[in-house]
Amino acid sequence: MKRSIKKVAVLGSGIMGSRIACHFANIGVEVLLLDIVPRELNDAEKAKALTLESPVVRNRIVNDALAFAAKSNPSPVYNPSVLNRIKTGNFEDNMAAIASCDWTIEVVVENLDIKRKVYDQVEKHRKLGTLITSNTSGIPIHMMTEGRSDDFKKHFCGTHFFNPPRYLRLLEIIPTPHTNQEVIDFLMHYGDKFLGKTTVLCKDTPAFIANRVGVYSIMSLLHLVEKMDLTVEEVDKFTGPALGRPKSATFRTTDVVGLDTMINVANGLYQNVPNDEARESFVLPDYVKKMQENKWLGDKTGQGFYKKTKDKDGKTEILALDLKTLEYRPQNKVKSATLEATKPIDNLRQRMKVYAAGKDKAAEFFRISFSGLFEYVSNRIPEISDETYRIDDAMRAGFGWELGPFEVWDSLGVKEAVEMMKANGKTPATWVIEMLNAGNSSFYKVENGIKFYYDIPSKSYKAIPGQDAFIILDNIRANKTIWKNAGTTLTDLGDGILNLEFHTKMNTIGGEVLAGINKAIDIAEKDYRGLVIGNDGANFSAGANVGMIFMMAVEQEWDEINMAVKMFQNTSMRLRYSAIPVVVAPHNLTLGGGCEFALHADHVQLHAETYMGLVEFGVGLIPGGGGTKEFALRASDAFGTDQIEQNILKDKFLTIAMAKVSTSGLEAYDLGYLLKDKFSISMNRSRLIADAKEKAIELAEAGYTQPVHRKDIKVLGKSGLGMVYAGANTMRSGNYISDHDQKISQKLGYVMCGGDLSAPTLVTEQYLLDLEREAFLSLCGEKKTLERIQSIITKGKPLRN
Repeated sequence: MKRSIKKVAVLGSGIMGSRIACHFANIGVEVLLLDIVPRELNDAEKAKALTLESPVVRNRIVNDALAFAAKSNPSPVYNPSVLNRIKTGNFEDNMAAIASCDWTIEVVVENLDIKRKVYDQVEKHRKLGTLITSNTSGIPIHMMTEGRSDDFKKHFCGTHFFNPPRYLRLLEIIPTPHTNQEVIDFLMHYGDKFLGKTTVLCKDTPAFIANRVGVYSIMSLLHLVEKMDLTVEEVDKFTGPALGRPKSATFRTTDVVGLDTMINVANGLYQNVPNDEARESFVLPDYVKKMQENKWLGDKTGQGFYKKTKDKDGKTEILALDLKTLEYRPQNKVKSATLEATKPIDNLRQRMKVYAAGKDKAAEFFRISFSGLFEYVSNRIPEISDETYRIDDAMRAGFGWELGPFEVWDSLGVKEAVEMMKANGKTPATWVIEMLNAGNSSFYKVENGIKFYYDIPSKSYKAIPGQDAFIILDNIRANKTIWKNAGTTLTDLGDGILNLEFHTKMNTIGGEVLAGINKAIDIAEKDYRGLVIGNDGANFSAGANVGMIFMMAVEQEWDEINMAVKMFQNTSMRLRYSAIPVVVAPHNLTLGGGCEFALHADHVQLHAETYMGLVEFGVGLIPGGGGTKEFALRASDAFGTDQIEQNILKDKFLTIAMAKVSTSGLEAYDLGYLLKDKFSISMNRSRLIADAKEKAIELAEAGYTQPVHRKDIKVLGKSGLGMVYAGANTMRSGNYISDHDQKISQKLGYVMCGGDLSAPTLVTEQYLLDLEREAFLSLCGEKKTLERIQSIITKGKPLRN
């Protein structure tokens, strides 16, 4: 692994090329983004009397593509500043510049002749020994190396990113027979550690792994819809979160990606897999053909399986397509006893069993669709992969499935699922029956924290390679748990480091989580070197349990609320002032109280995709777990710079008052939620707990000492309050905020300014915590606050601006 990537050339600036360039810029790599030269002027260029030789014209295509990508939502960049790492140009004027690049990625149109012409130019300019890869999704990789030099062939490989590259974790690596093993190993490692991807080694077969299985799954479902007389709404309800799939499920996802994209892949598969036993599944149903003719391709054409429109009152309404009449109609509510039965079950593997055992249409759909899927994936070994885990990895990372097909099969019981398949006219591959006959009852098993897969050639279990870089809590919890309560589990990670994970709904914070943190610190201080707080859930934490606060406020149990808030504050402070280093490892939603825990940690090891914020203002409160205190403290620490103190306070105040949530881990620093030198970013979510453990060891071995409580926090008193009150009054006069928002703003400002002190004063953390708690309690009694909290509870959504 001596190879180093400092500069990358991306050839082609379309949807994928521009966003691949952005993602390399996200991780700090310099990027050269090139595309073709326009063949004619547009109207704006003609009006300016420009010519085809004008530099701005020659780079118009690439510059427009990058500008479009930068403005797209969701954003392909962690922060707009990373775009400065991307330099643009064109194939004719700037191809020679790839000589300075360590890796050239071709992302031009899916036409082999065009790709070969690009490679002719690449051969002239690339430095020997540098990487050259293609992002193709449909052209056989080996065909691209025909007629190329030996050095080109040795360093050429397929690198198939999924769109959007920043967010979808899959990177398929497809070597040719000529590709050096060193190149394969490097790409697998680099994609994992630096690009944050689940790298899956694929064979050079049509559509590789994820699209082969994923498009089969979608196409077989499109045919099943007709057979079972299912509606668009039913399918999306049956194949969404209840099944461990994305909320956009099937038809909404197709609308987002584009029906034409799915059709192109399906048509390509039909042509290129003549021996596939399920080939007829790739034939388009009549209603899909009609949608294609009508150009109902999804979001890109304004309508697909769904259509956004306005009702008679001007309100936005999303209509669903009736697949029989091909007319749009209001959506119907989907009811299913099986789905209702799965709701209380958090464990997805257990939920699958309930799904399979149901008696209604949802359960029948499950049994038929998964019977077909199990047959298909078992028959794809060894065609597209020799191992089950590569197929499961690809489907989780590329299509957002929480469980891959073989993992679902295991959850049902392999033998039991085979019987289900027989009942639905499906048969597993011979190797599955041989596995069962040999007394092996599952595709996977975990022993001593290591996950093993059933290896078909050797008919034995082998450890899945690469696990040493990850700590998977599911694999070690059974043997390494040293304490737990209803909301948390404390696990020994080894080397003197503990990990505390939350497992409440959305990892919200209530009494059991606070008790768990304090117990974890007690145990760690006595017998261990450090503590990590992190989990493998969908989100780190959606914040405090607002339902609990609501109930106590309705009952006017003010002493109970005061005690709960004080316990929260004390827990946050204990994170900072314990005798051992505490590393918090957030990912995805890290809101409210979850953010406050990160604010008080010795170090924050966060995933690149962390959406962090103090969002309490949105329900009529202020941060009450030490967050308001902490922002006053951080404002004080920034005083003395060349900025005016009131302006520093204003920035901190507005971050809370506007409930700002970072759109990335990097932006969390820009918003002030992270401190310089006290945070690190893990690109790969799977490495997060292991990285946090290493940081805890590093802090312990550096001679960690218990910090001293702060007594030197400068607050501005009335001079700061005047600014806050004036701003709030102006916003209210302009009807930009409500009376209640004005009141919350004044309460927030009162705490951050240290009260109505007559002059700037140095205060303690406890002084600010007492003000924070008093303000929080007073707002809990407000009718508007209770109404907002009740609205959040009713909608079942996390508190987020």
